[in-house]
Amino acid sequence: MSDGDTSNADTTTADDPTTAASGSALHDTYEQWSRSAAAVLAKSRRVSVDELPGTPEELLATDLPGSLTVKPLYTRRDELPESSLPGQFPFVRGSDADRDPIMGWRVTERFGDPSSPNDPGAINDAIIDALENGASGLWLSVGADGIALDDLAAALDGVLFDLVPVTIDAGVDGIAAAQTLLDLLPDDHRPSVSTVINLGLAPLTSAYSTRPDVDLAAAVDIAHRAGTRARALRVDGTDFAAAGATDVAELAFSVAAGVDYLRALTDSGLSPEQALGQLTFALGASDDQFLSIAKFRALRRLWARVADVVGAPNAGGAVTHAVTTIGMFSQRDAWVNMLRSTVAAFGAGVGGADQVTVLGFDAALPLEARTSSPAFSRRMARNTQLLLLEESNLGRVLDPAGGSWFVESLTDDVAHAAWALFQTVEGHGGYRAALESGFIADQIAESLAERDRAVAHRTVPLTGISEFPNLDERPLVESGSATSANTPVAPAPPNLVRTAHQFEELRDASDRALAESGARPTIVLIPLGPVAEHNGRTTFVANLLAAGGIAAINPGPLRPEQIADAVAAAGDPSVAVLCAANPRYREEGAAALDAVRGAGVRTVHVAGPASAWPSEAPAPDDFVGIGVDAIDTLTSLQQLLGVGARSGSGAANR
Repeated sequence: MSDGDTSNADTTTADDPTTAASGSALHDTYEQWSRSAAAVLAKSRRVSVDELPGTPEELLATDLPGSLTVKPLYTRRDELPESSLPGQFPFVRGSDADRDPIMGWRVTERFGDPSSPNDPGAINDAIIDALENGASGLWLSVGADGIALDDLAAALDGVLFDLVPVTIDAGVDGIAAAQTLLDLLPDDHRPSVSTVINLGLAPLTSAYSTRPDVDLAAAVDIAHRAGTRARALRVDGTDFAAAGATDVAELAFSVAAGVDYLRALTDSGLSPEQALGQLTFALGASDDQFLSIAKFRALRRLWARVADVVGAPNAGGAVTHAVTTIGMFSQRDAWVNMLRSTVAAFGAGVGGADQVTVLGFDAALPLEARTSSPAFSRRMARNTQLLLLEESNLGRVLDPAGGSWFVESLTDDVAHAAWALFQTVEGHGGYRAALESGFIADQIAESLAERDRAVAHRTVPLTGISEFPNLDERPLVESGSATSANTPVAPAPPNLVRTAHQFEELRDASDRALAESGARPTIVLIPLGPVAEHNGRTTFVANLLAAGGIAAINPGPLRPEQIADAVAAAGDPSVAVLCAANPRYREEGAAALDAVRGAGVRTVHVAGPASAWPSEAPAPDDFVGIGVDAIDTLTSLQQLLGVGARSGSGAANR
């Protein structure tokens, strides 16, 4: 990817005085905004403008995973050259020039998992019902863990392959499943981008996630047999996303795997055009809508660059299948996953994905913990997309985000960052060499650690998990003794690490304590002063504790002399948290702390920063405030209360 095709467009020219004057006015307006923003920032920090530690642009910028930065303001100064039309190199605006503006992207529904019917007739009925009620694509689990090979024809009875794209996922049975599907296709079948037949063989990306799959040589052989009737190989970026890879890393490693596929295919005798025609891409769509939009646009640009290098630029339109990232799904308050899926589907659709699969809102739950019928979950997932397509009309415009200064700039940034990482992989000898050396695993492990830190400090808030948790929610496992909440659930790969796993492991420990003792771990709050003073901090602490499965008893406003009775009424808990406004700490903090300790409470925390506590007063055991490492704090509190996460829980699939 050369610098020439990504440089910013120059919006002023010396030969055009009108344009030059316009550019000068824009510059002056931007500088005026910058001065105004600096004044506001200085006032909020109670310093002079000269004392600010950076420019307003730097101080108001947002850092994203993958070394990306979002500026606070985008203007015509950020304008980039206009991309070509959809279906034309470099395919940023879409790979399909003939997409039906009424249908939009393909609503692709998955069948054959354990939650689906297992009788071929029942599966066929479910497939036909879905197609009659809005689904327009199929993704089938086939083989030992899905639809039996002998039942595939019956399951697909009545499906018109020239109208409906079909993708199969057969793991180690992939070769036999692929041949079975090929046998069902007419010899003259020629699918379009929107009706592609995907045989789903993904040995390279499965090698990272340890998902069972076929041998690469066998997959290449199937590609020769597929010809132009189907695409044999699937670059499954969701294997990287599930393990915690950033969007940039998911793109880079997907492109690297795709290039290795191209090498294997061309080494086997296929031309570059034929080899490119054997690949499709699957990517995760997350609840960061703008990153999802930019990711799909950037992938097409990156893959077009690869096609250009191998001498077949017009064959470089990447066919993409978006799957809502199961790693973003929570097991607690699973209904919130509907909101996450809606945002993810929006991002994927606006970003130009050819197919979109919205997983059921309860997909992260083990089967025995689900409270809704599979039919309801499936229908809600389908209708999420249908509402976007048919009521919001998102499919009627190709690349609706195109031309947005922000989206175009973010696409450019994502593409450059992913290309740089892809080149690093190539420097390690290519995808397979980088995988064998551990480079790819190390990169994703770093991304996961960074994400876990952000979640622990709640700079990445999780609704229903770290924010607004429902402590009265029914435990996932009533007995409190099983670990089924960590059982892998299709289509999640074995290396899945969900974003919420740290908090949910604490909730699991609390559930076990509830099952074993009949009570949750409990902490008493000691509110000082009137409600108006302490309400902010008591609410903050109660929500923080609930995120870790700890109940909070709030006896209401207390004076130091009332604390002993409140502690006794709370059942003599071993941990308490003082909650008050800063001035109240200076007035009553020392006396309140002494009263709490005198009541027999072993550990006392204070809500707020350490600077709020009077320096001359005896120190509490710790402080609890905004920016605290919530996981570390909650883990320590659980241990103080005699509760702990089970050793190794969630290690295999979190």
